[in-house]
Amino acid sequence: MSPRVKICGVSTVDVLEAAVSEGASDVGLVFFPRSPRNVSAEQAAALSAAAPDDVTVVGLFVDPPDETLESVLSVARLDLLQLHGSESPERVAAIRRRTGKPAMKAIKVAGPDDIAAARRYDGIADRLLFDAKAPSTEGRYMPGGNALTFDWRMLAGLDWPCPWMLSGGLTPETVADAIRTSGAPGVDVSSGVESAPGVKDTSLIAAFIRAAEGA
Repeated sequence: MSPRVKICGVSTVDVLEAAVSEGASDVGLVFFPRSPRNVSAEQAAALSAAAPDDVTVVGLFVDPPDETLESVLSVARLDLLQLHGSESPERVAAIRRRTGKPAMKAIKVAGPDDIAAARRYDGIADRLLFDAKAPSTEGRYMPGGNALTFDWRMLAGLDWPCPWMLSGGLTPETVADAIRTSGAPGVDVSSGVESAPGVKDTSLIAAFIRAAEGA
């Protein structure tokens, strides 16, 4: 079975349609003002309206207050909430209850202890996303989309009670090896298919999806 492929940081309808036509299962919309991929609720409404029903529209939030979630969900279709901050298991559970939406919790990974800590979300998160942890001393890094990677071998052979995805520094050249090494049933890419920060390259998207499907 081919892995799920999520193209994150989509900000134009043209790019969304290109990703879908190439076979992306998920498209991610970023709601984080510091990100070059940030979209407004109004942009999200137009983007989500262009997504076919069988494509999962994911909203990426970083420690969002309830008001932010409600303002976006009032106008845009989001099928899954990606929580990419320091949300505790209790906060993830509260967001799921309040919004009625499934949640994917991002786990920032530098070493084995970070992966072990993901067990705190067993029975709470609907999906997990393992992403590279940015150096805490470098304020220039975003919560995600930093083109950083980690040792994929740490995930090999591990069993999780929910679906999971791999992210962090993936490119068309590395994604197949990442899938084979980690055993990931899904992959998430943002900066690895861009020609500049926040500018998606449709040829790179196509190459990434082909490489993932061929892994």
